[in-house]
Amino acid sequence: MKIGLESESMHLWFQNGRMDIFSYIDFAKELGCDGVIINIIKDFGLDEEWGCLGSNEEHHLKKIKAKLDEYNMYCEIDAKGFDKNKFEKIAKVAQFLDAKIIRSYVPLTDSNKKVKSASEGSFDDSKITALFNKEEFLSSSDEIKALIDILETYDLKLAIENHEYQTSGDLLELLALINHPRIGFLYDFGNSMMAYEDPIKACKDMAKYTFSTHCKDHIVFNEDGVDYVCGVPLGEGNIDIKACVEILKSEGLDRINIEQCYPYCATFKREKGTGGVSELGEGAFKIEKPLFEGLKAMQYYYPQEVSKEHLEKLLKLQKEGCKKSVQYLKSII
Repeated sequence: MKIGLESESMHLWFQNGRMDIFSYIDFAKELGCDGVIINIIKDFGLDEEWGCLGSNEEHHLKKIKAKLDEYNMYCEIDAKGFDKNKFEKIAKVAQFLDAKIIRSYVPLTDSNKKVKSASEGSFDDSKITALFNKEEFLSSSDEIKALIDILETYDLKLAIENHEYQTSGDLLELLALINHPRIGFLYDFGNSMMAYEDPIKACKDMAKYTFSTHCKDHIVFNEDGVDYVCGVPLGEGNIDIKACVEILKSEGLDRINIEQCYPYCATFKREKGTGGVSELGEGAFKIEKPLFEGLKAMQYYYPQEVSKEHLEKLLKLQKEGCKKSVQYLKSII
């Protein structure tokens, strides 16, 4: 199986000006990866429209494509939402970079929130919490079906991600409403946990329809009475990554893309029992200790809001974690 690296794996480096898309591709190659996923979602310090990609200018894309060709690396795109006009712009970028898969997800938001900082959700309030409405979620099928002509024109597949709020059952219902061979899933190894669903169950349910992955590892901890899911380097958490890889492999998937969400914490998004897990404490949901002193859980992702010292520490740990994650995945596949 081939191994890819999602740019979110080095989010601190991108967001704080320590890495751009070119040095990122170099980094992935140095780690021995076969491809990259480029996340184009805006966030702290990133381009408002093109995120880690930086720009969709032709001269910029030509340089990226030349580097990918030099290293013989594949490329995928990670996007958000299903706005048709924006999606066609993304499809043109994907075609230019010879990317065949675009990941997206059904975004949730809370228009009533008034937040001041990134760690409070100023870039994406769904990272904290938002209301999941099943009917609203399934109604996105019409918006997604409107993209089929674009997918066919540009010879693309759309991979819908289980993105913290949705169980595999929710996604299967959505996919049944769409019912098109170019539209399937991106299976995220850890995101089902926020909906109280065991990663292996989600994997078994989604594998048949899975085009791509975010391979990650998680722990769970409690801080000040709140339970959190927390990203760690592959092999340092409690997700049975090898079992998930084997399930995906048995359905014919030939590449695994790492999205090391470290440092990162997320709240649980649904009620206990939603995805079949009613209590924490066992398996992937084993309770561990918080990772960092001097940082609250929701500050892990944006340590620069706390201090330069915390940022420098976590920059180093994130890079080391990426190396560990690739080595771990190679060891099991």
